[in-house]
Amino acid sequence: MAEAIIALRQLSKHYGDKKAVDRLDLEIARGEIFGLLGPNGAGKTTTILMMLGLTEPTAGSALVCGSDATRHPLEVKRRVGYMPDDIGFYEDRSGLDNLIFTARLNGVSPRDAADRAEALLRRVGLEEAADQRVGTYSRGMRQRLGLADVLIKRPQVVILDEPTLGIDPQGVRELLALISDLSRKEGLTVLLCSHHLHQVQQICDRVGLFVRGRLIACGTIEALAEQLNASGTAQIELRLAGWPPDIGARLQALQGVTAVRRLPEESEQASGATDAETGGVHVEHGQGQELRLLVECAAPGLAPAIAAEVHASGTALLELRRVAYGLDDIYRTYFEGEDGP
Repeated sequence: MAEAIIALRQLSKHYGDKKAVDRLDLEIARGEIFGLLGPNGAGKTTTILMMLGLTEPTAGSALVCGSDATRHPLEVKRRVGYMPDDIGFYEDRSGLDNLIFTARLNGVSPRDAADRAEALLRRVGLEEAADQRVGTYSRGMRQRLGLADVLIKRPQVVILDEPTLGIDPQGVRELLALISDLSRKEGLTVLLCSHHLHQVQQICDRVGLFVRGRLIACGTIEALAEQLNASGTAQIELRLAGWPPDIGARLQALQGVTAVRRLPEESEQASGATDAETGGVHVEHGQGQELRLLVECAAPGLAPAIAAEVHASGTALLELRRVAYGLDDIYRTYFEGEDGP
């Protein structure tokens, strides 16, 4: 791993008997985009507050950009930019004025403040709205302005709390591309807190799964998926030549199979059709029509038994393949077990 710009050591925060953060150990490398995932109340915000020196830990330490956040909070704040999920601006002032004001608060000279603000507004796609009052901005425009506001002091680390909340799909794609571009081209370290798994999977180098104040899993999506594979869990996709009426029930009866779902064909996906359980549900289909199934397994090595069951049903097996785990599968598996597999 490259040089750690964030190093949390046995970081803990207790409120009476409640352990908001419990002995957290985490390193984030310089230039990395790290995704912190977890349900509300998991301790993510408390962790951020300790990293910024806004609340003192009960035990442990948070080193950010080489400074102890508890002992030297001002030094940390100079080097870290933080964008909460609902950033505040002066509504009756323009986007340009808001950025210049933030720059001046951070000790930037008047000329440099104006130059930086104009450059950042171009960078985030708000050049044409620079002189508009922020009160007229859409949610997506406000998030773009928030990112510019975070960057105005040229931080080494950027912490973003639900940055895409309330933005339309096109705006989400553009904002994520901008965050990724900033990290890759300027070496910014980004800590991204989000509930949107697909978005995190798109841009994050590594992810951490946080629950009840503890980091229960951490790594690349590929590494976490391998851990699930090693535990014996698997998803197997089947493509059959026909529609045996009892195939769902037959596969579900195999020891180690936890669920069987029908996958829609492309024509059904285009028309908005949804997946249907095959076991116990009677569906009329034309002869010769193919069937796609997803079989979820909690035991290793079930592919031969699944193939044999399909053969015994009297239909041809056209394809059998193991499906790679995505972040949503990893998230669901870890959080359903809470302590990991």
